[in-house]
Amino acid sequence: MSTKALVGAVHWLNPDEERAWRAFRRVMVAVQTGTARDLATIGLSEPDYEVLSTLSERPAYTSTLGKQADKMGWSRSRLSRHATRMEARGLLRRTPDPADGRGCLLVLTAQGLEALANAAPIHVASVRRHFIDRLAPEDLAALEQIAARMEDPKAVDDPEDRPRTPRPSA
Repeated sequence: MSTKALVGAVHWLNPDEERAWRAFRRVMVAVQTGTARDLATIGLSEPDYEVLSTLSERPAYTSTLGKQADKMGWSRSRLSRHATRMEARGLLRRTPDPADGRGCLLVLTAQGLEALANAAPIHVASVRRHFIDRLAPEDLAALEQIAARMEDPKAVDDPEDRPRTPRPSA
């Protein structure tokens, strides 16, 4: 398909949809920038915190590289490279996976667990400051509904079938 044909086949965003998309992107950037800045004050990156926190949710603080990558929405290679850097800092270690001779297990170390324990209050305060405290309870409820819809594979339907509430014009 030629570029010209592809561009002609695109269902472009209408002005309301484009404003909503750009607003969503601004929110994501603002929250991520704020929380990343706050975590950096204690020497952790957002990806570090994500790896530590998701590993802490696993039994024995251990997960296969593949399961951990899937849970985080990362590629195996991205997680492997990041785990190498974290391993060098003593935050986690790799051990052979007894169930898969080609794979490895990621294990949260005592130092990684301590780093997470120190970071968690800072992260929660940051999430509150940059996100939660700026929203009304009904905003939070709406976000939960939106997230549930985004996670539901059946939610991918014909946009024309969705009920729309018209936005007031400015």
